[in-house]
Amino acid sequence: MAGSARARQEIRRFLAIGAVQVAELDLDGDQTVLKPGPGNPPITHGEVFVLVRRHGRPVGTLLAHVPQGADPRVVLAARARAECAGAESGAPGEPPYASVVVATRERAGQLARALDSLLAQDHPRFEIVVVDNAPVTNGTRELVERKYAERVRYVCEPVPGLAVAHNTGLAAVRGEVVAFTDDDVVADPRWLTELTAPFAADAALGCATGLILPARLTTPAQVLLESHGGFAKGFTPRTYDPADPPGDEPLFPFTAGRFGSGANMAFRTDVLRSVGGFDPATGAGTPARGGDDLYGFVRVLAGGHRLRYTPYALVWHHHRETWRDLETQAYGYGAGLTAYLTAVLVNRPALLPAFLARLPRGLAHARALTAVRAADGAGGGGLPGDHDARTHPWPRRLSRLQRRGMVYGPVGYLKARHALRASVRRAG
Repeated sequence: MAGSARARQEIRRFLAIGAVQVAELDLDGDQTVLKPGPGNPPITHGEVFVLVRRHGRPVGTLLAHVPQGADPRVVLAARARAECAGAESGAPGEPPYASVVVATRERAGQLARALDSLLAQDHPRFEIVVVDNAPVTNGTRELVERKYAERVRYVCEPVPGLAVAHNTGLAAVRGEVVAFTDDDVVADPRWLTELTAPFAADAALGCATGLILPARLTTPAQVLLESHGGFAKGFTPRTYDPADPPGDEPLFPFTAGRFGSGANMAFRTDVLRSVGGFDPATGAGTPARGGDDLYGFVRVLAGGHRLRYTPYALVWHHHRETWRDLETQAYGYGAGLTAYLTAVLVNRPALLPAFLARLPRGLAHARALTAVRAADGAGGGGLPGDHDARTHPWPRRLSRLQRRGMVYGPVGYLKARHALRASVRRAG
């Protein structure tokens, strides 16, 4: 009974979460330009989540309240100048020829929005490849052929699974660098240039990841997810080098979730091909539920290549909208985490001693971080200001689902390998 009462209380608290506006504010000298985030209505009074830019490049975010009757630009600019003092670094160099792979399945409306933003990139030379994964209708093919014709290449992959679709895209691309994003994002016009330029500057770079921010914060699920970290990895560029492991990552390189996410990642094409691409038994659309991007990061780092995180490469992500979506997502994250670790150790058993050697220190580090969070009463703070993680505590049910997913992950991976063999036989 107590558990049921707690669950009802969590749902009531969840449903009471209010919407937050999304805005962009560019601080260009003494001038400030305020505009709504992609697809959002004009900014009015109330709570506003703001991406702060300097001369167009992201430098921070803040959460502010605009009083009724006040000028949103004036209020938000004052907060931004006080809290986001960091200056952007120099402009990116000349980027290499790049390919963008978008895997999709029966979401033509979202895909069109993503493709429109990708075709507006300022990158001097790139191609776009859409991989239609296990389609049941002709909607995606018809969209690409009708609206995008010669500007986007269409490839069909009958075997279900995000990693399978990404590997199909990897085999089809021509670029020196291959970038991956999702069909539910809007890419900033500078995204591809900022994400791929580091490869020209660093010959040892094998992978790059970028910043992911919420496109909308209109439902309780979207606000709750972002207030506990979302997908953002901060505004400090960082290079991860296997020859010089970071001291604050005891499980490096197995803490791949710290490096970035699959909606905003790029690889040197020949490097990703040399490690065999992504494990096809991982990712959405398989019993493993996820982990394909993390697998790719670890395989590249384990091969001796560096990984670069850059906050200047921005995509706006449309978070899931309902409580049921969050339940599915929490379970999938847990499953994907242990599934990808299983995949790494199955495919590269030589990494097992290194993993076991790092495990005790990594667990101690994780327990220390958990104790700090519990003492602070905070859970991540993707929405800065006003102690949002305290205002919107992470529901225990979602934590339990994530732990259950972690227990299931290795089993899911083995099921996915079996299902993949069957799918390949049927497709063949």
